[in-house]
Amino acid sequence: MSSRLSRTAWTKAGALVASATALFSAGLSHPAPAAAASGAPAGGTPAHATAAVLDLDGTGRTVVRGDDRAYDTASIVKVDILAALLLRAQDEGRQLTGRERDLAEPMIRSSDNAAADTLWRRIGRAPGLAAANERLGLTSTTGGPGGKWGLTRTTASDQVRLLRAVFGSGGTAHAGSGGLDAASRAYVRALMTRVVPEQSWGVSAIGGAGSRALKNGWLERTTTGLWDVNSVGQVTVRGHRYLVAVLSDGSASMGDGVSLVERTARAAMG
Repeated sequence: MSSRLSRTAWTKAGALVASATALFSAGLSHPAPAAAASGAPAGGTPAHATAAVLDLDGTGRTVVRGDDRAYDTASIVKVDILAALLLRAQDEGRQLTGRERDLAEPMIRSSDNAAADTLWRRIGRAPGLAAANERLGLTSTTGGPGGKWGLTRTTASDQVRLLRAVFGSGGTAHAGSGGLDAASRAYVRALMTRVVPEQSWGVSAIGGAGSRALKNGWLERTTTGLWDVNSVGQVTVRGHRYLVAVLSDGSASMGDGVSLVERTARAAMG
């Protein structure tokens, strides 16, 4: 069974056009309770989205818009995979190897799935992700089965916890305990600010030019033909840094999912 997600070439010329070039070999269907925003794709199944927002320069309190239930991560889990890899390197008292960097950078910047496959195995798959997430403060994320990292399940509030571990000031990091050290946090941030232009949709819709750092994920479920579309990152609005996570499922197309995510992100900031 392959763990590969849909890989999509995007062009923005007044409208978004998606073309999936690879699909998961198998998928799972999940019931979708009502959430912050919804639509009705072909077939009558509603699409849903949930947003979580934290003002890093304000109260530091996470505000959730919608039902904070679990969604499939699709490719946003790649940030979590990289965090787990960096914790492992910290514990071993070293920096990432050249080979690890050669995999990590396209995994984040262009959402390379083959790189994620390799690093998922390197961190120990779901058990390795769980161990890292315990240190990072995540409480509602479950790694995907076997090699299917894209079927990791998470909540919007847990993704904000992960973002805070990357974009916050961080605590004390020790070998075998603690979170990401300053160098590791800076490395993840740098990659998230350099996502390829065709993948710069999502939570970036609420930030000014040059103010975004993000990772998006998209996946067409083989069981339903409907799309999971997610976006997480940091944006700057009126001088405040916000951590924003928007998760969605049930869209009829990737374009519909992107529109839903961006509408939900804007509404959450309102």
